[in-house]
Amino acid sequence: MKSLANRFRTWYEYERDCNAKSIAMLASVPVERRAEAKFHKAVDRMAHLVAARRRWLYRLGLWHEAPALFPQENALTDLPALVAETEAAWVAYLSRLDEDELARELEWEAADGRRYRWDIEGVLTQVFGHAWYHRGQIAQLVAELGGKAVDTDYVFWCKLTPVDPLAP
Repeated sequence: MKSLANRFRTWYEYERDCNAKSIAMLASVPVERRAEAKFHKAVDRMAHLVAARRRWLYRLGLWHEAPALFPQENALTDLPALVAETEAAWVAYLSRLDEDELARELEWEAADGRRYRWDIEGVLTQVFGHAWYHRGQIAQLVAELGGKAVDTDYVFWCKLTPVDPLAP
């Protein structure tokens, strides 16, 4: 069985694959539909995923500033670089993740001025689940715009072992 730290690293590799698929989904929207509000909403949703990841890095002391949580009017062409920069920072952090770090309590101030405390395991679980939620929204918007929505469920990313000898 994998350690919890290794599990979070694996789950982030899955998320990185989903980030690439999400950008490809957005790029599949026909050009003539990209001026529509739904397209901008979908792009902004992806930018929000990046901003949320960066905000947690900031809270961990690993990012230089707290980004706006819901960035608006983002360009599709800007997303790949934003995602790559964010992923590099997360990969570096997760490469050092161990059980002591997972148990560490993080204290931060939220946008409303309240202070909170939570263990890193909880933080990482939240961040992981948060991405699933918004990727589903992105896929739905892309499909409505005539683009190619892709199923980013974890089961499709995993290398499952077929037990039926007739299965391909």
